[in-house]
Amino acid sequence: MSHYLEVRGLEKTFRAATGPVRVLGGVDLSLEDGEFVAIVGYSGSGKTTLVSLIAGLIASDAGTIVLDGAVVTEPGPERGIVFQQYSLLPWMSVYDNVALAVDAVNPGLSGAERRRVTEEFIALVNLSEATWKRPRELSGGMRQRVAVAQGLAMRPKLLLMDEPFSALDALTRATLQDELLRIWGERRSTVIMVTNDVDEAILLADRIYPMTPGPGAVLGPAIEVGLERPRHRRHMSLTPAYQKARQGIVEFLRACRRGWA
Repeated sequence: MSHYLEVRGLEKTFRAATGPVRVLGGVDLSLEDGEFVAIVGYSGSGKTTLVSLIAGLIASDAGTIVLDGAVVTEPGPERGIVFQQYSLLPWMSVYDNVALAVDAVNPGLSGAERRRVTEEFIALVNLSEATWKRPRELSGGMRQRVAVAQGLAMRPKLLLMDEPFSALDALTRATLQDELLRIWGERRSTVIMVTNDVDEAILLADRIYPMTPGPGAVLGPAIEVGLERPRHRRHMSLTPAYQKARQGIVEFLRACRRGWA
């Protein structure tokens, strides 16, 4: 049976001054259409490398990536990306930054339709009141909302999120997590999110893959999140499903750390 996303035997080695560094040692991953999957692990384990490979930003040494029946060999608009550090054009307004993403996948839209689609995604991340502000006039959380709007505006088959909220303060991070839950509930996009925050992964994802520390990192067994949707962070930590998922992730990562020590 084929899956919406199939990653098989993915390997990547980088050349460093001290010699080759084998980052990924054969990663396997499968997603169905509309799933939200999180990957958690220690810093430096290779999570960003995995996202970059799936995005087509770098080439693997071995293995294959197939999305909706097409082999991934280079970047493409069917894969939207939201990084930890947002990359907005500082001289452009929120509207213009999001419109760039709309234009990338819909170059033939009429002016009226382009405006409608752009405003739709700005409203989706609750930034309508900031439509004509420039990045310097926005808070860090608002800038990250623009980055999310850009990723979604490309209407990607797969949205890749690489620790998108880790640079934010705790309150802003929680607000954007709730916004992402709301948006995903409305859109049901297929999402892979990389995070160092176990609780964030449990709140957002259907399934979580812990990653071994490396070198030669691989994904551990999938941990299903048995929490019903829609989810609310209040009292979540008291539920048996949350406790089971968290225990499974933490025990795996601790066992890996002891094994790699």
